[in-house]
Amino acid sequence: MAALIEDHGIIGDLHTAALVSTDGDIDWLCLPRFDSPSVFASILDDERGGRFTVRCTGAVRVKQMYLMDSNVLVTRFLGEHFVGEVVDFMVPHEPGAIGRGASQLVRLVRAVRGRVDVDIRCAPAFDYARARTEVEIVEGSGAFFFSPLAQLVLRSTVPLKADGSAAVGHTVLEEGESLALALSRWGSPRPLEMGEVEDLLDRTLRYWQRWIRRSRYRGRYREMVERSALTLKLLVYQPTGALVAAPTTSLPEAIGGTRNWDYRFTWVRDAAFTVYALMRLGFTEEAGSFMDWLGARCTEAAPGSGLHILYGIDGDVVGTEATLDHLRGYRDSRPVRIGNGAAAQLQLDIVGEVMDSLHLYDKNGRPVSYELWTALCRQLEWLEKHWEEPDCGVWEVRGPTQRFTYSTLMTWVAFERAGRLSRRRGFPAPREDWQAAADRAYLQIQEQCWNPRLGAYVQYPDSATLDAGALMMPLVGFTGAEDPRFVSTLDRIETELVTDSLVNRYRTDGTDGFDEPEGTFNLCSFWYVEALTRAGRLDQARHTFEKMLTYANHLGLYSEEIGESGEALGNFPQAFTHLGLIRAAVKLDRALAASGR
Repeated sequence: MAALIEDHGIIGDLHTAALVSTDGDIDWLCLPRFDSPSVFASILDDERGGRFTVRCTGAVRVKQMYLMDSNVLVTRFLGEHFVGEVVDFMVPHEPGAIGRGASQLVRLVRAVRGRVDVDIRCAPAFDYARARTEVEIVEGSGAFFFSPLAQLVLRSTVPLKADGSAAVGHTVLEEGESLALALSRWGSPRPLEMGEVEDLLDRTLRYWQRWIRRSRYRGRYREMVERSALTLKLLVYQPTGALVAAPTTSLPEAIGGTRNWDYRFTWVRDAAFTVYALMRLGFTEEAGSFMDWLGARCTEAAPGSGLHILYGIDGDVVGTEATLDHLRGYRDSRPVRIGNGAAAQLQLDIVGEVMDSLHLYDKNGRPVSYELWTALCRQLEWLEKHWEEPDCGVWEVRGPTQRFTYSTLMTWVAFERAGRLSRRRGFPAPREDWQAAADRAYLQIQEQCWNPRLGAYVQYPDSATLDAGALMMPLVGFTGAEDPRFVSTLDRIETELVTDSLVNRYRTDGTDGFDEPEGTFNLCSFWYVEALTRAGRLDQARHTFEKMLTYANHLGLYSEEIGESGEALGNFPQAFTHLGLIRAAVKLDRALAASGR
């Protein structure tokens, strides 16, 4: 049985990423890019999906950790009389640095103490396990895997043999001995030397350690903030600067349910959170690359049309959603999906997030160009005409559309930030029209989305449904965190949506298109922390934040949601959650320091 979602670490090369379980399995990897078909997908089907196993047999305990300040993962197998470890890493693609060419995944096995039995089994399943795979063993070098669509080369320092379409091996390492395997997409198997592997490991370590040293964060939550930053860096597609929402598809939001989505794309709404987090930590280069990607989407948009809510990592429009019915899904959660049907939805909040991110970056990074400004004006003109229409909202409901409060809030943000940016830079703009639109959005929220009986802002006009999206109101400056209406909303959310530190997005009742439950939403928990911080409830904010840290996995990684028994649900690791963690940590740490705590 495949490992649980939370029993994984992630490694990557800035083009794609792999999940490595505490069992020593690589059970998710798409090559050569995040959005390519999988070659290992046993997390979605234990029998058919394909995996790459390297295991020290006979272990009674297993521990997993990252080497200091890096994305090099160590899985340590502890037996009664031995200690063995597997060091996993992918060689980063970085212009002018290391790892040029094909993706290369390296697995280094060491006998730390005693005599260690090592089992190896590499069984790719190309094209989401739809393509036939064959293997050819190359004596003294490794193995060659091929299918009609793709190929892989596995180089090894120990002999391998064929077992069906897999390459397998077994060896015994004496204390102090090592073996290594290197998997790539190109070339022919040639002998693998330990000196070559140690050199790749050393250079990869130095790359990650140099990168994280650029972080400016020195607060009390440094370990978790820097792990989040390192994780986010792994989710960046280096050639374009795009940030994928997660490297996986179809990890479910409820076990056995159908809320199983493909997150290997870039969501426009992540923009404001991405820029804020990266700029606050000092990663201006990454923030700039993402802004260039976002700016290109704005300038490419046809006149009279809005932005798509999500794009491929190259900036292409995401195609139709399809299901892979031959795969069982994680713990029998079907369907397994590729593509994302939400790409065709109307979600009116995204222009606000774009404007918020560009306002931040213009103020703290690089000035917005005139060409981009004219493209933004086209988006604002489009928004003026459409913002009062029903949409699918920030939560991408697949039920009836509504005039969601969050979308109206972000409409206010769009026009408010546009006005600020135009005044600061002296850009020509219809400021009076924008101010009028911002005023209408503001009044709609105050007059139609405030429910006096509940004493709370609700999910859409005249509803009685609470929505954690209201926590964003003080975060974007719509209201003060100590404003009576927001305080009352915060109290109501605490009563109805919060358990311990865990926050539901809203109470599911079937109106979102699904008659099934979901877990609590990790991002909302970090919004909650920031709202508490801004409201001056610092002890409560600190307690909530530090309790949320206990819901990370053993490596400090978060999926999208948390289930009833504390298990990870949803795609993993999720960028949005780690962005929210960074933002909450920075705000909370500053407030605690200012208060003398």
